[in-house]
Amino acid sequence: MNPSPEPIPLPARAWRSSAETREHVLNVAEKLFYVEGIRATGVDKVASRSGVAPTTLYRLFDSKDDLVAAYVERCSERYKAALSAAMSAAAPSPRERILAVIDVFAEEVGSPTCRGCPFLIVLAEYPDPSSPPHVKAVAHKTWLRDLFHNLVGELALTTKLRDAASLADGLTLLADGMYGSVQALGPFGPAAYGRACAEALSEAAGGNMRSRTRAGTPLRSKRSK
Repeated sequence: MNPSPEPIPLPARAWRSSAETREHVLNVAEKLFYVEGIRATGVDKVASRSGVAPTTLYRLFDSKDDLVAAYVERCSERYKAALSAAMSAAAPSPRERILAVIDVFAEEVGSPTCRGCPFLIVLAEYPDPSSPPHVKAVAHKTWLRDLFHNLVGELALTTKLRDAASLADGLTLLADGMYGSVQALGPFGPAAYGRACAEALSEAAGGNMRSRTRAGTPLRSKRSK
């Protein structure tokens, strides 16, 4: 899912539709934003690397924020498709589908083109919670959390779990942690233990281990079960 670092110029054609041009500009912007940074990449550079005039770009996107929001939405669509395909290819049990999702993240962070989570990057560069890029990045993270909660909910139908909500949020935290650590510590650091951590979380939630705070009080999720 990580884009390759080199944008490809738009081939010369006698005529291109607005939809085709928009798709190409977005493809170039995706690579530049992820590899070089969003704030560091100006609209003029995106237009130049796309082979279109800045005025053309602004006819396709109202503003840079609009372009970035479209980029985030595209990233989200790619991730959803990849995770859906992985779950479909996995065994029918919820446990195996959960591990399939974690394996997708493990594969991503092991890619030489990975420089971290694109959504966390967007949230760092667009801290204003009302900005369209921030809103779309949060929407994707919320979708991922809901995915884990749904999968754990299915697991709970056949496996007795002490705290299904905490397991789901633990898996969400694990996925973010794998991405969050790879840029500084590399794919063979903590990120390499993603599947092992997911298996340990699942076993602990259904086994005899009981997680406690320092005061000895069982940990409970604030999310309703």
